[in-house]
Amino acid sequence: MSGLNKVMLIGRLGRDPEIRYSSNNTPICNFSLATSERIRKGDNFEEKTEWHRIVVFGNQAENASKFLKKGSLVFVDGKIQSRTYQDKDGNERNVFEIIANSLNFLDSKENSYSGQPERTYQQNPKDGEAVPQQSAGNAPKFDSEDDELPF
Repeated sequence: MSGLNKVMLIGRLGRDPEIRYSSNNTPICNFSLATSERIRKGDNFEEKTEWHRIVVFGNQAENASKFLKKGSLVFVDGKIQSRTYQDKDGNERNVFEIIANSLNFLDSKENSYSGQPERTYQQNPKDGEAVPQQSAGNAPKFDSEDDELPF
């Protein structure tokens, strides 16, 4: 039987990203992401926040550690994965993580927490390298209807 494991989140980082390197020198970046929604309770609204553990690999991990920091707004596209580990007291723990396939840095130039323009990094399927993509925020601007379209 086949299935679908797809996660898309937009949220803000709860702390600065942490980068480390695996035994074969692959960069691994971790950060926490907060997503919020407003829920109506009678005549009032209450904000509910969920926290997600995000894991990014390869060049994409290095870019995340360079350009993101606490408070950065980011779109994460990936899959959910569970794993089991033993904590320092020897207790078995289960954790659910979002393994990111691509990240879109959503902070505008004016509101950027990182001081960087909006960038999109998507995993290159051939070699795992993160490839910068042009975002809609960086698209050419046209002053009038008489301007020619670029296509």
